[in-house]
Amino acid sequence: MSSPSSFTIVSKETIATGIAYLTRIDSDLDRVVIKLGPPPLWAREPGFGTLVHIILEQQVSLASARAVYEKLTRTAMKLTPSRFLDFSDLDLRGFGFSGQKAGYCRGLARAIVEGTLNLDTLKDLSDQETRSRLIEIKGIGPWTADIYLLMALCRSDIWPVGDLALASAMQQVKGLPTLPDQDSMDTIASPWKPWRAVAARILWHYYLS
Repeated sequence: MSSPSSFTIVSKETIATGIAYLTRIDSDLDRVVIKLGPPPLWAREPGFGTLVHIILEQQVSLASARAVYEKLTRTAMKLTPSRFLDFSDLDLRGFGFSGQKAGYCRGLARAIVEGTLNLDTLKDLSDQETRSRLIEIKGIGPWTADIYLLMALCRSDIWPVGDLALASAMQQVKGLPTLPDQDSMDTIASPWKPWRAVAARILWHYYLS
């Protein structure tokens, strides 16, 4: 198990350090921050509910995912893995879950209830160890694991694989002729280490603005 000191947490205090570093070394990111101001922290509460919400966000708009999640949480009152497993397929369809995402979230809930996944212990693991634990669960791929690491565990150097909003923002901010593929994105983002999660926030800020 890695010690907590082996990674940096992005907080209201440390995000300023990351922004200062990034805007000093990258004039394109500097222009975004000058124009739009610093990005939001966009932190989420670690736990089952946030993972369900991120699964709902896979390949759909954030607004659509949020609408489904809000219907779920309004009915559940307190959303826990056990409470989620109480809902029937018909219930979940009524909230707006596809059959596939209902299955993914049921599998996640069962893994937590049965003890094969302990979300509380992830905060002490390295980025790679956390990613490996999460992607053992069907329906949690690299993007979902990385968004959880970035937003719920607030790790500083996460670069979400295959995020289309990041690719679009990077194309515009960097003046690229086409949408960059993952290899190109990784190459461009490499100098931003160890603050790639803050760079992602700057690019999302640009995209949403």
